[in-house]
Amino acid sequence: MELLTIGEFARASRLSAKALRLYDELGLLRPAVVDPFNGYRRYSPDQLETARVVAWLRRIGMPLAEIRAVVAMPGDQAAEAVAGYWRQVEADTDDKRQLAAVLVEYLSGKGVAVSTSLAVKYAVRTDRGLVRSANQDFAFAGEKVFAVADGFGHHGTRASRAAVEAVRQVAVGDLLNAMDDAARSASEAVQGLDDSGTTLTALIWEGSQLGLVHIGDSRAYLLRDGELFQITHDDTVVQSMVDEGKLMPEEVASHPRRAILLKALTGGVSPGVQVRDVQAGDRYLLSSDGLHTVLDLGTIRRVLADEEPQEAVDRLVRLANEAGGPDNISCVVAHLIAQ
Repeated sequence: MELLTIGEFARASRLSAKALRLYDELGLLRPAVVDPFNGYRRYSPDQLETARVVAWLRRIGMPLAEIRAVVAMPGDQAAEAVAGYWRQVEADTDDKRQLAAVLVEYLSGKGVAVSTSLAVKYAVRTDRGLVRSANQDFAFAGEKVFAVADGFGHHGTRASRAAVEAVRQVAVGDLLNAMDDAARSASEAVQGLDDSGTTLTALIWEGSQLGLVHIGDSRAYLLRDGELFQITHDDTVVQSMVDEGKLMPEEVASHPRRAILLKALTGGVSPGVQVRDVQAGDRYLLSSDGLHTVLDLGTIRRVLADEEPQEAVDRLVRLANEAGGPDNISCVVAHLIAQ
């Protein structure tokens, strides 16, 4: 079989001669023969398929170390390795897309003058409910930070408390850094709690903006101008089915997998973050699923609209218990008011 010069092989494989020299040095694509006198590299035509696979993998951005492993695998294993790599790329891209959206929203708000200074009135309440033997929820409300967490597993109570305590310790100043610190600290706080974890939904208030830190199926709602909006997205199996059109929203409550989480704080996983503009009159509710899975949106809207924060949390917990109280119940209500 006639061997190809490095130039001929480069043209046939769509790899540059410079790249071929690098891949030789790295042991990724060795020449068939290297002349001992002049160092000329020659390649076998049988190596073209491997070279083309390397070229394609480089085009999708796969690192050379991973390419070396892939080209040594049988075809089916190599295919699965490439599929797994691309799933990770898409996940990373989605994370970066969300972070870019956060940055755009944050920078947009930095240029908006706030003509009205705002104050906040808030209240928090948590309750065991009527069925559970213990309360694994934890909630907090302060001048700048509001949070609800719903723990699960043997150490669920420790996990929810640790996550919320980590968030409440964050120094609020620069909102982006505060959100990043909150997400990172909450994730680190639950590490080492075997087979346990927690959801987390938190709001960090700074000036004309709120930072939202969220993972799991606890929720945040906003009542603005009489309209109630859910501003978090449930990280659950059933919500993913709704998103994909496989399940109708009204079917979620009766679905057997409604309580299965896709994401939660279990150590090594960080919450997502958002930035939201605020205005006087906004009313926020943070709730664990023991509240919003038993109360309809109309009831929640009426309570937020009619009651001051303390009366609102008391009434919401009472209504959830009157509806059976099948789970722990936690909620924070915060009203932003013009000073």
